[in-house]
Amino acid sequence: MRLALFDLDHTLIPFDSTLVWLRDLVARGDIEAGRDEAYLDCCRQYVAGVMDVAGTHACALAPLARRRVDEVAAWQIRFEAEVLPAGLPAAARALVARHRLRGDTCCLVTNTCDVVAEPFARALGLAELIASRAGRAGQQYTGNIDGEPCHGFGKVRLVGHWLARRGLDWNSLAWSGFYSDSISDLPLLSYVTEPVAVRPDDRLRAHALAEGWRIAETLEAA
Repeated sequence: MRLALFDLDHTLIPFDSTLVWLRDLVARGDIEAGRDEAYLDCCRQYVAGVMDVAGTHACALAPLARRRVDEVAAWQIRFEAEVLPAGLPAAARALVARHRLRGDTCCLVTNTCDVVAEPFARALGLAELIASRAGRAGQQYTGNIDGEPCHGFGKVRLVGHWLARRGLDWNSLAWSGFYSDSISDLPLLSYVTEPVAVRPDDRLRAHALAEGWRIAETLEAA
């Protein structure tokens, strides 16, 4: 297998997917006003180093607590149909399409929770998704993450589990690549045979330059 892996936020898309999702739900009156701004404040705290990844997920998923799975599924379908067509860069779809034409298995690997990531994966033409999982209790969401967040070295472990379920491991891959913008993805970037830093943050840019990794300033150049 040839495996092409893609980060979502600020890599394939130039924005925070969860924020766009929450803003749409607030605008439609599906969740209470201010949930989007509360999440944005959590993101600022994370960047400032005063909140961890679990805290940002708690902010993102709190509006789903006790919501029915079928209700949220309807939100996802509407979001994909009405919001995403105008918001996704054509270059992102083109990059994924190029890999598919090469016969690569294409997979979105993102810390974004699966509820938000699923519509993006479908819209981008990515058949496979590895994401942080929104917890469920029966037919309702809990408002918490289930299991390990798909973040940092967690991405390496979760991709490893995904491979194992298919009877594969990292050593069995003919080729692997990963596109990301963030230093938090350094573990997975270091695991693949072809890491690509896309519009990288300062720390990832410095590391990529030191290691001789490819740097793409635009998706078109990726």
